[in-house]
Amino acid sequence: MLKKFDIEVDCANCAAKIENAVRGLEGVRGCTVSFMAQKMQLDAEDDRFDEILKAAVRTAKKIEPDFEIEL
Repeated sequence: MLKKFDIEVDCANCAAKIENAVRGLEGVRGCTVSFMAQKMQLDAEDDRFDEILKAAVRTAKKIEPDFEIEL
């Protein structure tokens, strides 16, 4: 399943770190995080998507505590 989300991330470096960290999560097929567009695109297993999304948000907040996602 591929979904796009509006996000808040403070810098391009943090966006790149978040993208790389989320890509490494189990069940994630792909992830892009755009600082300029303030968007995140997540491609993950359909049957575990909500669980993977929560893990992605937890991971992002470890890198950027001010990270926000609009669900």
